Amino acid sequence: MGRAVVIGAGGQIGRPAVQALARDGWEVTAVSRGGGRDEGWPGEVRTRRLDREDDAALGALIGDGCDLVVDLVAYGARHARQLTGLAGRIGAAVVVSSVSVYEDGEGRGFDTMGEPDGLPRYPVPIGEDQVTVAPGDASYSTGKVALERELLAAADRLPTTVLRPGAIHGPYSPLPRELYFVKRNLDGRRRRALAFRGESRFHTSAARNIAELIRLAAARPGSRVLNACDPLPPTVSEIAAAVDAVMGVETETVLLDGPAQASVGSSPWSAELPVVCDMSAAERELGYRPVVSYQDSLPETVGWLTGRLSEQDWREAFPTLARAYPDLFDYAAEDAWFGARPA
Repeated sequence: MGRAVVIGAGGQIGRPAVQALARDGWEVTAVSRGGGRDEGWPGEVRTRRLDREDDAALGALIGDGCDLVVDLVAYGARHARQLTGLAGRIGAAVVVSSVSVYEDGEGRGFDTMGEPDGLPRYPVPIGEDQVTVAPGDASYSTGKVALERELLAAADRLPTTVLRPGAIHGPYSPLPRELYFVKRNLDGRRRRALAFRGESRFHTSAARNIAELIRLAAARPGSRVLNACDPLPPTVSEIAAAVDAVMGVETETVLLDGPAQASVGSSPWSAELPVVCDMSAAERELGYRPVVSYQDSLPETVGWLTGRLSEQDWREAFPTLARAYPDLFDYAAEDAWFGARPA
């Protein structure tokens, strides 16, 4: 296939992406901040250390040229300009963005969810032609739009496939939403509450399915934007039941008709309205077929989470998750709400 450079190779998406490209015949250089070798990578994969903010180091890494750059950590217009500035030495790129770039057409998006009447009302499903928030540096979402716009504006110099995943899941995640149920089960909590009757649906994206899209896009260079999600996104109740099944536990779930009561009933998926993406463009343009379902991928995730929790407190193991959801395990509030502590 040629030479491929994967930036962010040590992360959640990078590991399966490196494996997928190597299996497809690419000569892969796996780039990360640590530069270490993951034992699961094929022996022919090269490893390099890189500070993503160092323009000269990135240029030296690309050297005389490569056929493909996969950038899993790019953010904002500056990173886009880093890549487009090397356009003469890069054949094509695949860059990961996010479904959080979408706006509902009335000024509502992920950034307004906490505001009065700020909950976005997206079409079901969301197509790639849905309006996005304005580019800028005010938030994660606006930064990703700025990244996308710069890259797509340089389509004649650097053909780039932009991928928009949803709730990414799998081992090595800095934001493992499944921890919400895994830790409760490990702590012996056999009763839980779920807001909005457990029907919240935030389209999931297995790291392995994103890697498959990267593999397919690498073989078909072009300038395009594609959603990057799983088939049949589960509801939060279905996720809870699937985690229970993997862990072999039985729980009682109380379904709230409306929103969470403070922290009680709130989960990392909780939203009144669905976020579901249309995957037909990826199927049509790349021949995409998911390599794994949410349920089939779950045992690997649960095993990894269980191992991490045996070594560290959850806040130390997953500081990003702890900052995003500080009240994720407010058991005292739950016990008070249920009216009694569990036996």
